[in-house]
Amino acid sequence: MSAAVHDNLAWRSAQPALSVLIPFLRDDPEALIGLLDREAPTLKGAAELILLDDGTNDSDLTARLTARIEDSALPIRLITLANNEGRSVGRNRLAASARGSSLLFLDSDMRPDHERFLKTWADLAATGETAVAFGGFSLLQAPHDARFAVHRSMATRSDCIPHDQRALQPEKYVFTSNLLVRRDVFEAEAFDPGFSGWGWEDVEWAMRVSRRFKVEHIDNPATHMGLDTVESLAAKYEQSAPNFARVVARHPDFVAAYPSYRVARRLKRVPGLKAFRPLFKQAARLPLLPVALRAFSLRLYRVALYAEAI
Repeated sequence: MSAAVHDNLAWRSAQPALSVLIPFLRDDPEALIGLLDREAPTLKGAAELILLDDGTNDSDLTARLTARIEDSALPIRLITLANNEGRSVGRNRLAASARGSSLLFLDSDMRPDHERFLKTWADLAATGETAVAFGGFSLLQAPHDARFAVHRSMATRSDCIPHDQRALQPEKYVFTSNLLVRRDVFEAEAFDPGFSGWGWEDVEWAMRVSRRFKVEHIDNPATHMGLDTVESLAAKYEQSAPNFARVVARHPDFVAAYPSYRVARRLKRVPGLKAFRPLFKQAARLPLLPVALRAFSLRLYRVALYAEAI
């Protein structure tokens, strides 16, 4: 697929050790660019940014980002696609454009939680010793709107986990929102383009990688700003069910330890599950119920979807 490529002046002479790869679709990464660009003086060309617009088709956004990139001190490349390629294919395309010996996959809706975020990753990349490392999630800067309360509750419990606890199941807590990968590791194990929609392609990748390389967890978090409403989150879970089944088929040894899989296996034996599954989503949508109960109901909805998929 053809792509429009725009490089800023700093790109041409840079020799980075770290390539920061930022895919986006209908999002505006300008704020993230600005936050990362503040670290340029301390990085001294050690990091580059590569952004992939995966089919947004917004000429105003492209023009604004191009102007922002021209004003940036960091070396930056913007790749603009006319058609959407998908999460796995897009990240593989980003990696193919990278010049660094290590790749940092960073989602466009992430915000660094401290002013040495990129420097921490660049220093780690410079050693060349780390195969894979995940820096962690937080919700420190995320909105507190009531419509996001259920997602905030669920993410606090399942995503915002200290690095020492994540390290107990290293492959399970790997997400491409804040993930460092050494180039040779990615060349050995790329993302599977067979995954479609949302969910599980990063965890499945980590399962494959962890069989050959060490997966580390460090304390270098960024805030996930993109909290979802119940409706949006439920739609993502619906997309993720076939991906979950793909993971189960490929890595039964890993998923056997996951609570979501064990519960899904039990629910699969429940008569009439498909008929009353919508009730779980309906309960999660009711603002009069306690947030914890709504979050529990949405988790049940997700597991019920998985039960039908496996």
